[in-house]
Amino acid sequence: MFRAGVTPAQDFNRNETGNMRILILSCNTGEGHNSAGRALMEYARSRGDEADLMDIMILGGKRVSRFVGGGYVSVVKHTPAFFSMLYRVGGLVSSNRHKSPVYYANALLAGRLRRYLDDNPYDVIVTPHLFPAETLTYMKRKHMLSQKVVAVETDYTCIPFWEETECDYYIVPHESLIDEFAAKGIPREKLLPYGIPVRPAFSRPCRKADARAVCRIPEDASVYLIMSGSMGFGKVNLLVAGLLTHLGPNEYIIVICGNNLRLRRILHTAFGRHPQIRILGYTDHISAYMDACDVIFTKPGGLTSTEAAVKGIPIIHTKPIPGCEVKNLEFFTSHGMSVAGRKLSDQISLGQSLLRDRDLQEEMRGNQKNTLPHNAAENICGLLKNLCEKQDGQSGRSVQ
Repeated sequence: MFRAGVTPAQDFNRNETGNMRILILSCNTGEGHNSAGRALMEYARSRGDEADLMDIMILGGKRVSRFVGGGYVSVVKHTPAFFSMLYRVGGLVSSNRHKSPVYYANALLAGRLRRYLDDNPYDVIVTPHLFPAETLTYMKRKHMLSQKVVAVETDYTCIPFWEETECDYYIVPHESLIDEFAAKGIPREKLLPYGIPVRPAFSRPCRKADARAVCRIPEDASVYLIMSGSMGFGKVNLLVAGLLTHLGPNEYIIVICGNNLRLRRILHTAFGRHPQIRILGYTDHISAYMDACDVIFTKPGGLTSTEAAVKGIPIIHTKPIPGCEVKNLEFFTSHGMSVAGRKLSDQISLGQSLLRDRDLQEEMRGNQKNTLPHNAAENICGLLKNLCEKQDGQSGRSVQ
């Protein structure tokens, strides 16, 4: 496979082991896309391939990356109604027949990405985010790209503007979504229902007793886990207060605030001294805390919901961010993989019922196991390997 800026001899030496070089392009608008990218990176590296995850906006400079990521988070957190309107307008104007301003904005990075690829040759490119897919589409149309491109959808719906991209394959979360993506204009033969990739720590089984030992949680306790999400969307403090009023003597609440320092300070001030509540900031042990809990409260982000479902954790979905998370919520509840209530009081009541009813928990775990693919990262990396071998075969060079 020949790449721009690389001589055939250099290209052969780099691939004679048969290992792939994979570039995973994401964007810091929420953490779910990056989590999917890290899942693929970790799995590929575990198989001996080289894989790098990069925020495409960094090609425009750190200031651009912070502006795009910070601007998105700010709009979602502070003006969700405005974000909802933008999402609806995007759905109305998006089309596979013409390109949107989103496409042309991301096309501005094409030259910089081309120079990056000249200096850092890769065999194949994966993107779990629309923005890099738009840039790569422009490059393909302008004959600036030789690598195959695989897009990974991280929500349970076809978000606006995916249909104006031209990737070689699209990984969708579930086979029932193929018709929706095809109806938007994406060729059906390019749609593969491999699921959303999760990191190995979330796909490997772990005994609850072992996880509770790691997390220092009593083995006989009943545990609510509350995930605030990377953006801290929702009224987590009110959820904790509501659960606390009905908390049993051997029931505990663990809240993971991630990088949301403001939320952590608020919760520490209000509940930090309570013996049955633990407030955490960033932690490397999210997988263990998931394994250790009995039920989880989380907004219906595609990645966190998938991680919980792959682990078999009963889910209470909290208020969604307007847009794709509404569709995620509909998908999970319609398949019996979560429960949700419009009001906070309803969510609390559902959480109590789920925590204390083992039969309901087992029924939900069964629905999660029977609905979602559990080996997405493996299948996606297998697809990437096949694409590289096919291109190597077409170039007349055998794969070692």
